[in-house]
Amino acid sequence: MKLLFFCPIWGMADQPLDQSLRKMKAAGYDGVEFGCELNDNCKDTFLKLCQELELEVIMQQYGADGYSFEAYADNLKAHLYYLSGFNPLFINSQTGKDYFSQEQNKALIHLAADIQQETGIKIIHETHRGKMAYNALSTLYYLQHVEPMRLTGDFSHFCTVSESLLEGQDELLNQIIPRVDHIHARVGHPQGPQISDPRLPEWQDAVNKHLQWWDAIIQHHLRAGSPYVTITPEFGPAPYMPALPFTKQPIANQWEINLYMVNLLKSRYNSLQ
Repeated sequence: MKLLFFCPIWGMADQPLDQSLRKMKAAGYDGVEFGCELNDNCKDTFLKLCQELELEVIMQQYGADGYSFEAYADNLKAHLYYLSGFNPLFINSQTGKDYFSQEQNKALIHLAADIQQETGIKIIHETHRGKMAYNALSTLYYLQHVEPMRLTGDFSHFCTVSESLLEGQDELLNQIIPRVDHIHARVGHPQGPQISDPRLPEWQDAVNKHLQWWDAIIQHHLRAGSPYVTITPEFGPAPYMPALPFTKQPIANQWEINLYMVNLLKSRYNSLQ
């Protein structure tokens, strides 16, 4: 089974797109996880560069919004159709709202499933605070009631919402993990979705806990005979990255940390390659 590593475009907005993608390729990434505004004019240039550089593409849906359910559903539909036009490996969607009803969020999952069937582009849903899959129990509810639903596992958000490293939630996680197809390899903690630096000794308990969850995802896909698993190391820029007061300078280097995560996971799972 192969591991495919994707670089997030998040945090690279200050660089020209061409420069960002070439930097990813030179660093050894297999592809890019890319998000853009609805009907952004970057599509043709982006796809041409990815083809030239032989970079795989995951599209990220993060922009759907609307204060009413009806407005949100229409906006989500527009985003998913637009991102499908990039012909990505799949779309990772931050779907729903934590204040929508269960029936409303289920309707959004079905909407995405209909678009997936129509376009042939797989759509999976990210575990993310503020969205429908904001904690383990909520996520499991939707998995149990919408059978085709698949996930991006970003358990850093679960840690933040529950203010814990998910102690006592193994039974829930054991049911969620088999439905995870894509890993966001960011490490959270009880007070936030991102530790300052995974290389620091004071964060090793949090790092090790996340590694255990990722191990379980990888082992599930090995047993299932999956040809590959996709991983995006998704440590983000400030304000996700803690910053110094007044200057707002980040206290660590996002690019270096994400490459550290790639190398850590490649070393850990080297025997799979």
